Amino acid sequence: VQLQASGGGLVQAGGSLRLSCAASGRTLSRYAVGWFRQAPGKEREFVAANYWTGTTTYYADSVKGRFTISKDNAKNTVYLQMSSLKPEDTAVYYCAAGVRLTRIIQDYDNWGQGTLVTVSS
Repeated sequence: VQLQASGGGLVQAGGSLRLSCAASGRTLSRYAVGWFRQAPGKEREFVAANYWTGTTTYYADSVKGRFTISKDNAKNTVYLQMSSLKPEDTAVYYCAAGVRLTRIIQDYDNWGQGTLVTVSS
């Protein structure tokens, strides 16, 4: 499955953005989809993930209550709605697909190219 992330941009602190992860090649119905981010000079970290089918969703503590995963079956697309953004949310955001729903980067085999989110103070 090929993934294309989009929707990043510059936003002021307290603002919102919605990232999209469009899949092609295969339906996401057999995958877990995760969002990860990498800030300048830092390791890539887990943000959120859920199974395409089912309701279990994982969020990093740093984004819980502010970020929400959703999906559009018809468009084979997963979204990350980000609200109450903080400067520390500034990073390149990646979507990824894997067969297991985990918070572990290495469990995800298919990665999109990343989209930059910059939050100004």
